[in-house]
Amino acid sequence: MGMDPLQDLQDSLDYQFQNTELLMRALTHSSTGAAKNYERLEFLGDRVVGLVIAHMLWETYPDEAEGDLAKRHAALVQGRMLAKIAKLMNLGAAMQFSEAERAAGGASNENILADGVEGVIGALYVDGGMEACEKAIKRLWGKSILIMRAPPQDPKTALQEWAQGRGLPLPKYELVGRDGPDHAPTFEIRVTVESFPPWTSRGASRRKAEKDAAAMLLAHLKEMES
Repeated sequence: MGMDPLQDLQDSLDYQFQNTELLMRALTHSSTGAAKNYERLEFLGDRVVGLVIAHMLWETYPDEAEGDLAKRHAALVQGRMLAKIAKLMNLGAAMQFSEAERAAGGASNENILADGVEGVIGALYVDGGMEACEKAIKRLWGKSILIMRAPPQDPKTALQEWAQGRGLPLPKYELVGRDGPDHAPTFEIRVTVESFPPWTSRGASRRKAEKDAAAMLLAHLKEMES
């Protein structure tokens, strides 16, 4: 990476923004107090990523059943994957936070990074259209799609089996927050496995937030075991 995080970010997308103010909005966290932060662009980017990934899977696996495509899709748009993409882009270095949020680790927080990726893709769609988004998403996600040999297990099922395999009760999911307008709410879910710290995640639907939280917690638990 170079000395300019903003340019590094655009290089990772293989796209130069015409409207740099739009890009800065996509990189602005709500902790700054700015009225124009990434939240509306995140809403848009979530839909764009979902559509482009679905099309890529449809083309890559022409003989696969809808259910298996759906499993692949869920894994590729979940929060942990988005956070992985964000780290490849060095997104945290380009994002704008309040001093308190940055000191608290906002630039490496996986939930924030996942939201930030969607915000940037939303801005890319507004600035460059669907063609630019398809090019960038193929560049960033393409390898992950090709190396996914078999449809992955649903993260909630995988977490449940992990807990049961260790004689623990089933994971518990709790709605701890909901914000945004009625037509586009954001849900915050906390998942807990007995004897381990909980994990929270946000999503445009309760189901998506639960899956993201399960995937992130399971990955964390496996890291603790290794």
